[in-house]
Amino acid sequence: MIPTADMAALFASRGVKCTILTTPVNAAVIRAAVDRANAGFLLGTTAPPIDLFVIPFPDVGLPPGVESGPALNSQDDRDKFFHAIQLLRDPFDAFLASHRPDAVVADSFFSWSVDAAAAHGVPRLAFLGTSLFARACSDSMLRNDPVGSAGSDDPDAVVALPGLPHRVELRRSQMMDPRKRPEHWTFFQRVNDADAQSFGEVFNSFRDLEPEYLDHYTVTLGRRAWLVGPVALASKDVAVRGASELSPDADACLKWLDTKPDGSVVYVSFGTLAHFSPAELRELARGLHLSGKNFVWVVGAAAADDAEWMPDGFAEMLGDRGLIIRGWAPQMLVLSHAAVGGFVTHCGWNSTLEAVSAGVPMVTWPRCADQFYNEKLVVDLLKVGTGVGSADYASKLEERRVIAGEVVAEAIGKIMGDGEEAAAVRERARVLGEKARRAVEKGGSSYDDVGRLVDELMARRSSVGV
Repeated sequence: MIPTADMAALFASRGVKCTILTTPVNAAVIRAAVDRANAGFLLGTTAPPIDLFVIPFPDVGLPPGVESGPALNSQDDRDKFFHAIQLLRDPFDAFLASHRPDAVVADSFFSWSVDAAAAHGVPRLAFLGTSLFARACSDSMLRNDPVGSAGSDDPDAVVALPGLPHRVELRRSQMMDPRKRPEHWTFFQRVNDADAQSFGEVFNSFRDLEPEYLDHYTVTLGRRAWLVGPVALASKDVAVRGASELSPDADACLKWLDTKPDGSVVYVSFGTLAHFSPAELRELARGLHLSGKNFVWVVGAAAADDAEWMPDGFAEMLGDRGLIIRGWAPQMLVLSHAAVGGFVTHCGWNSTLEAVSAGVPMVTWPRCADQFYNEKLVVDLLKVGTGVGSADYASKLEERRVIAGEVVAEAIGKIMGDGEEAAAVRERARVLGEKARRAVEKGGSSYDDVGRLVDELMARRSSVGV
């Protein structure tokens, strides 16, 4: 939802009338950001205001207020949620019929939207919110089923993804197994097919980040793609992205960072979907202690019971060497602070791209979804990070192998240490951050891609007499 709101602001700033169609709880996540974007437009440009069009969330037996992934805590809830997604087609159809937009940018998970848009003669642009590299890897996996044809049940067996510009290998345990998750496999095949049938796809990425995969996607796979990111850099909502107001911890966090030397703090955050067991949290805490680095750690509300996971002596470190934030954190402001020298991340694409934009190297700790692919991009291709050895593709409802604190500390040292290797990682991250910022400036690759897409849609509008 956050990059969707950012993208709407980006297109609105280029004169496009944007409406975000969503449900009540999700609207609340971005309403303040939309309001601030509109206020900024009124002050400085002639951009049309962004509208929020709110439809009721389907009644499928979920508790009130459960309308998104982070709120799902059981497989039964997930099944109901995905049923609700299908039921959103009728209000989507009604919206297209009454508003007659020139194009729709649809979440790829709404695979039915490709048929609905076609029925109304509206071009559908897919948006999944991940990297071109991850989409290319996913396409290879869905086409070739390398896990199913591996011939080995060894979770540590190496599986190669064929047909990509680079040799990409993962452990079997790091990939979705179609035999264990047949319904997930079918779902992602349907999503991939729908996106391939679309007018094109928009990516929160930029050309210099993954040029070989832009060529692979558009030339080899024959799919149209516009790279318009990092969209967060166009946001007027940097301080409070994803929150209605500043967290009480936010101001204290930034003041605490002001007291630390440049590059001395490691920032730790795993997004809204990741769940860590008490044993994992305990080892992560040990790793932060052993690293010898200052740290800001967003533990989330799920880790409220400190007695379950906090090792002896850890609490005494807080204040001087460490700061814990419970709940929401102003991530972009933290990452862009001079004191921050590294980021321990689950490799969700929003977080990954925010780190890239800030020029901050990463310690990668993927959990599921596209995160293992993004780790490969960060560590093996871009060489702006190092992994902790996360090996288990598993949802927040499933158990994983625990990674020792010593491993975590060693990984932090590889990006924040004094050696030549760590210095080289930091320099590559710094250069990549400069390229990210140039991409969205006037004349940059992403700025130009937005213009090309708008021009093409306007030309189409004229040709069909809309």
